Amino acid sequence: MNKLNFTRRNFLKVTSSVAGGLVIGFHLPQTAEASTGGAIEINAWLTIDADNIVSIVTPQTEMGQGAFTSVPMMIAEELNIPWENVRHVMASANRHVNNDNLYTTTSTGGSRTVASRHPYMMQAGASARERLRIAAANRWGVSVDQVNANQGMLTSGSQSGSYGDFAADAAGVTLAEEPKIKAYKDWWLLGKSVKRLDIPQKTNGTATYAIDVEVPGMVYAAAQACPVPEGKLVSYDFEAVKNMPGVISAVELKQVKPVAAFTDLRSGVAIVAETWYQAKNALAVMPIVWDYGRGASITSDSQAAEAMSLISGPGTLVLNVDGNPGKNRDKGVNQEAVPGIIAASDNVVIGEVFHRPFESHATMMPPCAVADVTADRCDIWTFTQDIARSLNETADQLGRDTKNVHLHQTYLGGGFGGGYNMDVHRQAAAISAEIGRPVKVIRSREEDIAQDSQRPPIWGTYQAALGDDGLPIALTTHIVGEEKMPAFTQRSVADMPYIVANRRHEYSSVKSHIPIGYHRAPGANANGFVIEQMADELAQAGGWDPLEWRLKLTEGNEPVQRVLLAMKEKSGWTTDLGSGVGMGLALVESHGTVSGCVATVEVSRRGQIFIDRLQYFINSGYVINPLNATEQAESSAIWELSHTMTGGLQIRDGRIVNTNFDSYTMMRMADTPPKIEVHLEMSEDQWWGGLGEPTGPPTPPAIANAIFYATGKRIRSTPFSKADL
Repeated sequence: MNKLNFTRRNFLKVTSSVAGGLVIGFHLPQTAEASTGGAIEINAWLTIDADNIVSIVTPQTEMGQGAFTSVPMMIAEELNIPWENVRHVMASANRHVNNDNLYTTTSTGGSRTVASRHPYMMQAGASARERLRIAAANRWGVSVDQVNANQGMLTSGSQSGSYGDFAADAAGVTLAEEPKIKAYKDWWLLGKSVKRLDIPQKTNGTATYAIDVEVPGMVYAAAQACPVPEGKLVSYDFEAVKNMPGVISAVELKQVKPVAAFTDLRSGVAIVAETWYQAKNALAVMPIVWDYGRGASITSDSQAAEAMSLISGPGTLVLNVDGNPGKNRDKGVNQEAVPGIIAASDNVVIGEVFHRPFESHATMMPPCAVADVTADRCDIWTFTQDIARSLNETADQLGRDTKNVHLHQTYLGGGFGGGYNMDVHRQAAAISAEIGRPVKVIRSREEDIAQDSQRPPIWGTYQAALGDDGLPIALTTHIVGEEKMPAFTQRSVADMPYIVANRRHEYSSVKSHIPIGYHRAPGANANGFVIEQMADELAQAGGWDPLEWRLKLTEGNEPVQRVLLAMKEKSGWTTDLGSGVGMGLALVESHGTVSGCVATVEVSRRGQIFIDRLQYFINSGYVINPLNATEQAESSAIWELSHTMTGGLQIRDGRIVNTNFDSYTMMRMADTPPKIEVHLEMSEDQWWGGLGEPTGPPTPPAIANAIFYATGKRIRSTPFSKADL
């Protein structure tokens, strides 16, 4: 494990630059304080040193998705610098927050890093290239048009020099107007597979995660929130444990808001000790009294009963901002006529109820934060998907000016949306402020799952009337979700790609005390499970091949048609593989990307499910790095496959009861399918879609549909391991 040791003095150290220029760089791997060195800052996004090495500032978090490669690639493309000359550095949250959001955003989620960053990053690269050309033109006494910038070199006739030779001059150039960024046809780097810049550090052990950080005088804390969310701490007996080995103190954590959600500090208590294990052991035996509140009577069964009651009645109509059921392509769809058409039809399909339970992020690295709070300064290293947001939250909690709060970015050992919904940095800040010492808070796996903001459950069903051709002439869906964030319930249902002339979508919400939050493809994963099994059931009822049914109901939608046709041509598609073997498919639009999955599954006589092959067909418009795109697709697929096969949180007496991997089971490497294939099927009319999440949503329904063709039985809830086959 890479240990990081420093003092505040050497952390802030400033040395003279050989080149005489200031670099907004990174004295330590996880910091972004101003320091000097042998490099010149061309703009806030990049520096160039005398050896022609370009260091590119990445405002996003690296949690395994490849942001520290894809973002620098966009600058390298415009700057025309050899890839081997590129390095990445982590952006300064402080510089961003205290300079009018300099980097536009530091948010990392929604598979939007590339899509949201490309205008700014490519413009930064183009601006730097133009400033270098002007600097060279001025020195050589030629017009800018006569200077060529290519692969790290500036040339004009017989004169030449590296970017590094002109960096200092370029830093002083002010552009009259910004140059245009390159068109797709002019790309030389983007669209090619390149090696990730963060892999060497992650393989040689030099990558710094929050759990690696150590500062002088640091102690450790284990914190427990009320086991029943929204409950409150009543009292604790520190006297009973204060003489245990290493124990220093206890700190009450006071709930910030009446209802804890997202990153609000929850009511609880922490034990501080010389080691984390000492703190954890003392916390485990310290007498604590809780007021469990309204949630104490809620169970998984009681929520399910409420959902069943709601789903049998009318819900709230889902409409987009234009008053349509889904996207603008649905304009003109009749919502009001649906109940009457279904009531009058002689050919009605009534779906059973589909269900997906609460799920936890359960990241590889347990949430962790280090805080050092003094009278005039706060330094914090934390588990976060938004460095600026975490800095602002800490400043707000402590009542400090943001200029006096310094957040230092580290790598994340997984995020999946959980890095948005985390309060571990607030716990660390509160404890450090109370005890007057640096402290590291580490969550045990049990506390990680218990204190997490979970992916909410859903229940869903449908009714459809079929016409003489076996296609739906009217369709209604009803999805029941969790009350705190109804958008999760609605997302991706009304926006399904299948156009039915008469359709309406309704939603309802169950009461819940469980904090929920962003969780890798929120909404799309749950709703895709319902919609894509519904599509198969309607195709079967109407006598259609399920792939042909989808092709028919998406006519004119080129991005979707491209994916479906690729699935038809390349997958070996058939619904007749013989007894015990099935092939199923699913297609979900999410995060600006169309993603299709074809699953081949075997089911043994004992009901054991073996996934032999998963094939993915992806249309995201543009692809920055095909190698990384493929890796993200595989990752998202396996992530959701784990929830599908073995996941599912259970609630009893208001609390989550399966809080470690002995009861909340995750897939092991040996359990993953032997064949996972990714096909990138890009439309010619490019756009910027996401890639970190879209292969997850079609995975569960594709497998469920394959199981049907293998066994004749439908699985309508996850985890599949509990299915009776």
